[in-house]
Amino acid sequence: MLIDLFQKTRDSSMRMKGGEEPDAKPLKVCKGCGAAFKARNFGRNLYVCPVCGRYSRLLARTRIRFTADPDSFQELFGGLKTLNPLEFDGYTEKVRDLVGKTGINEAVVTGICTIGGIQTCLGVMDSHFMMASMGSVVGEKLTCLFEYATRHRLPVVLFTCSGGARMQEGMFSLLQMAKVSGAVRRHSDAGLLYITVLTDPTTGGVTASFASLGDIILAEPHATVGFAGRRVIEGTIGEQLPDEFQTAGFLRDHGFCDKIVPRNQMKQVLTQLLQLHQQKPRKGR
Repeated sequence: MLIDLFQKTRDSSMRMKGGEEPDAKPLKVCKGCGAAFKARNFGRNLYVCPVCGRYSRLLARTRIRFTADPDSFQELFGGLKTLNPLEFDGYTEKVRDLVGKTGINEAVVTGICTIGGIQTCLGVMDSHFMMASMGSVVGEKLTCLFEYATRHRLPVVLFTCSGGARMQEGMFSLLQMAKVSGAVRRHSDAGLLYITVLTDPTTGGVTASFASLGDIILAEPHATVGFAGRRVIEGTIGEQLPDEFQTAGFLRDHGFCDKIVPRNQMKQVLTQLLQLHQQKPRKGR
């Protein structure tokens, strides 16, 4: 049932620009190097170009399939729905259209699963839904996930990607930075583990808040991570920035990111980290 849901979601979303290509197409052309190869082989290679190593952006359901133990993921807070607090013209219709195309109700999917046999709260942001912009429901789902993890004394693994705050919700969007960060702090005060995995792109208010608060911060190779855009920063400081600025490698070299992990090693690394920090059962009185 769960596998069928993944496949249905994947097939329905491939029509969107920038996503994985359906197997019906005979060839996949890499946007990085122009190499052509069978789309089925592209999927088997975890949507990484076997020639130049360019990483394609994943659907949330695909990411979950690569990360969680088989048939272990159970979605939480999936019933929360986006409203239109500012009555922004066309916003309701846009959200409704994206729900139909992606098969998810917002830009983040949250739930509980096992990773390497260890029970974990998992959140995955999806760039196919309004570039994973941070709206009220994104913030609410993440806040609920951390509160659930705190109550049940569980670690949290969060895959981040975002274009920033959602302009259609104005200040309601910006408030999510503080709300989620507060839930992260309470989770941390309870002595629990929080791992963030920065994927391409993680920018704006997400970077400025919960993406940067992990006890351990991992990143996929070549991911773009930053707050403001390059031109804005260069114009502000009056200097030219390095070519590798706001890349995962630059962040690692300057101490912001703990480790860059290839996609085919991500589950193994997460399993090892979760095992090292596994909570020991408390002794009864």
